[in-house]
Amino acid sequence: MIAADIVAAIRARLARALAPAAGNYTPLRVADEPVGWLDAARAARLAQFSDVFDVRPGGIRFVAAIASAAARTDALHRVATALAAAGALSAWRNELYAVAPAFGAAPSFLLERAAARFFGIRTWAVHVNGLVETAAGTRMWIARRSPDKAIDPGLLDNLVGGGVPAGADVRGTAVKEAWEEAGIPAPLAQRAAATGAVHICRAQPDGLQRETIFVHDLSLPADFRPEGQDGEVAGFRLLPLGDAARLVAQADGPDVVTADASLVIVDCLMRRGLFAPDLPDYLALEALRHPPLLPGPGPRMPPTG
Repeated sequence: MIAADIVAAIRARLARALAPAAGNYTPLRVADEPVGWLDAARAARLAQFSDVFDVRPGGIRFVAAIASAAARTDALHRVATALAAAGALSAWRNELYAVAPAFGAAPSFLLERAAARFFGIRTWAVHVNGLVETAAGTRMWIARRSPDKAIDPGLLDNLVGGGVPAGADVRGTAVKEAWEEAGIPAPLAQRAAATGAVHICRAQPDGLQRETIFVHDLSLPADFRPEGQDGEVAGFRLLPLGDAARLVAQADGPDVVTADASLVIVDCLMRRGLFAPDLPDYLALEALRHPPLLPGPGPRMPPTG
């Protein structure tokens, strides 16, 4: 069991890092379906693109002439390119996300990944906990992100994690990212067990992060040593689960775990019964794993004492 004071510190840190997005957000609609959410400043910025958007207090819509998925994709590429040139986006990725009413549904449009948070679209990702069973108990591989990463440079992370791009599926993304980020061969990566999903909805400097993370556990051989293939990972360490929990509790210093990865680690620890359910912070952590994916006040947290 993870000590109660560590669990309390984890809850406090994640409650801050994953605080629900508050304030007024304007929906971006396609056929009255809200597919994105923008704060007031970003909504006002879209009003400058009057040939693409009809911006009103109740919502943002594409102009009548832009009526197909292909036309929306082309128009948004022009808008995203202009926003990037103005420094309004994170680093350009040359990777498209599918924006659809449900995962796997026909997309309403495709959008450059760098613009995902600006438009507050719902994104999808895959994270994999790399686990090793030893005589002393289960251990977890932790990665350190490259200092050159556009998001969370130098922070600690799950062994494998990445967004699901347009045209890809969850399993294929897990296998691809496992090789690129940790050198895990496809036959081994295919053994990763899907264990559920966690959600994030929070305001970030580059916009609104609304993400569902498909979580996997992968049991790795004791003699396996991860090795990054794409330069996005700076190093790895293998830790007992208790040490991984203590890292998640840290809010500052050289060994901070990204909020996304922290949530995935907490999910793993809870599923493995390492958090006592009668602790005051247990239900609060449970609520943090599955917040509403719309901007607003979020769920009420149970009292901590």
